[in-house]
Amino acid sequence: MSAELPSYREADVVLRDGSTVHVRPVRPDDEPGLLAFLRALSEPSRSLRFFSPAVNLVAEAQRESQVDPTRSFGLVATAGPEGRVVGHASYEILTHDRAEVAFAIADEYQGRGMGTILLGHLAEVAASSGIQVFEAWVLPTNYQMLDVFRKSGFRVEVRTLPDALLVTFPTSLTEEAIERFDRREQIAAVNALQAFLSPRSIAVIGASRQRGTVGGEVFHNLLAGEFAGPVYPVNPAAEVVQSVSAYPTVEAIPGPIDLAVVAVPAAQVPQVAEQCGRKGVRALLVLSAGFSEIGEPGRARQAELVRVCRAAGMRLIGPNCLGVANTDPAVRLNATFGPHVPLPGRIGFASQSGALGLAAIDYAGARGLGLSSFVSLGNKADLSGNDLLNYWESDPRTDVILLYLESLGNPRKFSRLARRVGRHKPIAVVKSGRSAAGARATASHTGALLAASDVTVDALFRQAGVIRTDTLDQLFDVASLLAYQPLPGGRRVGIVTNVGGPAILCVDACVAEGLEVPVLAEATQARLRQLLPAEASVANPVDMLAPATAEQYRRAIGLVAADPNVDAVIALFIPPLATCGGDVASAIADAARALERPTPLLAVFMWSQGGPEELKTPEVCIPSYAFPESAALALAHAVRHSVWRQRPFVPPPRLEGLRRDEAAALVAEALGRGAGWLEPAEVARLLACYGLPLVEQRTVATPEEAGAAAEALGGEVALKAIAPGLVHKTEAGAVRLRLHGSEAVCQAAQEMAARLAAAGRPPTAFLVQPMVPQGVELLVGIVHDPQFGPVLACGAGGVLAELLKDMAVRLTPLGREAAREMLRELNTYPLLEGYRGGPARDVPALEEVLVRVSALAEDLPQIAELDCNPVLALERGAAIVDARVRVEPARPPLPLGARS
Repeated sequence: MSAELPSYREADVVLRDGSTVHVRPVRPDDEPGLLAFLRALSEPSRSLRFFSPAVNLVAEAQRESQVDPTRSFGLVATAGPEGRVVGHASYEILTHDRAEVAFAIADEYQGRGMGTILLGHLAEVAASSGIQVFEAWVLPTNYQMLDVFRKSGFRVEVRTLPDALLVTFPTSLTEEAIERFDRREQIAAVNALQAFLSPRSIAVIGASRQRGTVGGEVFHNLLAGEFAGPVYPVNPAAEVVQSVSAYPTVEAIPGPIDLAVVAVPAAQVPQVAEQCGRKGVRALLVLSAGFSEIGEPGRARQAELVRVCRAAGMRLIGPNCLGVANTDPAVRLNATFGPHVPLPGRIGFASQSGALGLAAIDYAGARGLGLSSFVSLGNKADLSGNDLLNYWESDPRTDVILLYLESLGNPRKFSRLARRVGRHKPIAVVKSGRSAAGARATASHTGALLAASDVTVDALFRQAGVIRTDTLDQLFDVASLLAYQPLPGGRRVGIVTNVGGPAILCVDACVAEGLEVPVLAEATQARLRQLLPAEASVANPVDMLAPATAEQYRRAIGLVAADPNVDAVIALFIPPLATCGGDVASAIADAARALERPTPLLAVFMWSQGGPEELKTPEVCIPSYAFPESAALALAHAVRHSVWRQRPFVPPPRLEGLRRDEAAALVAEALGRGAGWLEPAEVARLLACYGLPLVEQRTVATPEEAGAAAEALGGEVALKAIAPGLVHKTEAGAVRLRLHGSEAVCQAAQEMAARLAAAGRPPTAFLVQPMVPQGVELLVGIVHDPQFGPVLACGAGGVLAELLKDMAVRLTPLGREAAREMLRELNTYPLLEGYRGGPARDVPALEEVLVRVSALAEDLPQIAELDCNPVLALERGAAIVDARVRVEPARPPLPLGARS
């Protein structure tokens, strides 16, 4: 920070009531005026500003008037001819881009908009001085100050802590701030990866004379690939390495070094990194193993390596990685120690596993798939998949992005980047870890369902438009299609074949994956009848019979692709006695060249010879598969991505009437007691703050009070027991329905208490609710995942929730369209439409519940679990019958621009 006071133009500003005040920077001679201002504040106002009425006002006035430009900045608002101070705002710098902000407004000026004006002016000064984020500590009862922040036009985040709220927001307006940070990160990622993938010079530290070693192979591959710049071997024990003069250290190399490839024992890597830092190396590629993957000693070594790199301003890939490659003919970089050289192409591929990366390069080459660049991420100590998404988005040589991932360091950032990149470059991922993990114990229905699989990862990928495959084989199947064919415009598939059996398998596979195999238009069928024997089938699939010629394939594909009911074509071929497979492949390629509209074309050659070379020409490349099921699955992945891309992004709705600050204060008060489950009355208040339709309820302590509550409610009631750890109330006999009258309720409560006490769970209270009309039971819940943030689940509810496991999952925030999709994904959705003559339910009311629960979870990350079960879908409206909420202190969010 500069030692000079940030520039600020003094101004007269108009308040909400039409009066004016003068706003200017604080000066040292303001100490008496500030002291008078602070003394004039009412006791409540002083308490809200300083968290206590007992404060040394003389010391505070002195501190606020003696502004040190390197640490703080302040503004005062003055009124009247004497320039009386009526408002004060200041910030104190916490880090280079973060500051804590505080305000105080004279009592008679509160509610007139002065706080909002001072905040806007202060933020403008802070932003111009490099401060990007403001934070403020606010008492839970200080609703007025929270309202100032909310109405300021900044994107406000509120963290609820015991007895206080921590408010954070960027100093520039929301959309601009987010876009600025994202673009700044992209520029940084591109510049960093340029040094790895397009270096001007390379040093191989640990280069070996012995082939078969890591250092020997990576140095050999760089030489054999004819890298466009100088490659320097570093080996203190050898004067020459593979016919190239060697250097004892990287610092002994006479010229500058962009990229250092490190292949020395792990214990030596930090020292080598320090040498590279002194040399001015920009990028460090550490192939050596022996870091975080081996446990605590390795984690400490990796932390030291990262510290050295950060101190020197170097970026790091690895450690424990295979290397990197760039097939650009202007670079010719193969800095891997594998035996296979990637073919040039349009696919960017990254692998977290070095061994799988080796296999993938070999497999891609065997299938004729070319890569633009390859990066083995290893332990991802610094650069990660998110950085590669940023890089490949701007790389003109990359059209498709493939990733093999074992973990997601910052899933929310990955989602945001993937959603942006995927709009013009498809992303396909193999993510390991589909087995049940049970990462943490959960005590709600929602938690139990979400812990059962990696549905959270699926939800993230689905929302971000990422294609997820189960195997590397499927990954390259879909890559073959995405890299060389246009995206399908819809789900309708035309099938051309010379044998009926495989065509039936293809139809079944297409339908199973959500594709359609429609009947062709009459005009198309008529033309096909003119082309094919009378015995041929022309409806779809088009079975041309075994003797079909190459020319019939060419013409039939053209006719089917031109049909208005077809969005993609799959051509199947099994070699008969007469027709040559190579001729058919050439005919398919000719048909592709002649297509009048962009239509993806896939070939299936059911023979042992692999994909025909005739399908791979400079003008056109047709993906070829060994079995029809593989082609159908690849096409289905492409269709789902195309549908996602065509759907416009709709931000979550702005919900009116939410009492966010009251909800935050409620959670803060609860956390003051410690983490745990909220009391039923607190749950009711919390849901009411977000307009969620919880059924009216009375919480009572004794059976007699339960009877009195039932009498007050009138009509039939439900009785429920409350006891620590009691989740499945029905199984425990802690629910009684359709009770009428105080006597029946009192007796039921006594029996319930005795039964639960005998089971070792004596009730601490009872809940009495009016009976709700019958409806379809659903579950709506939240689990706050430590990595992914709030995860929203919706599914079949009631006592069968965990048995049916009929569930849709999304990451928050949720828009109305996403809520609509969630409900329609459920197998039980027909019940909401009026199954078998039943009444139709109010689906928009359920969508509103989902959107509001999403908003609650976004605003309050302290909500560890929320379980609304059941939620009754009624003919008019929806009703939450039972709800539980568990709170715990939230993890601090990653600052904007933090490494992933």
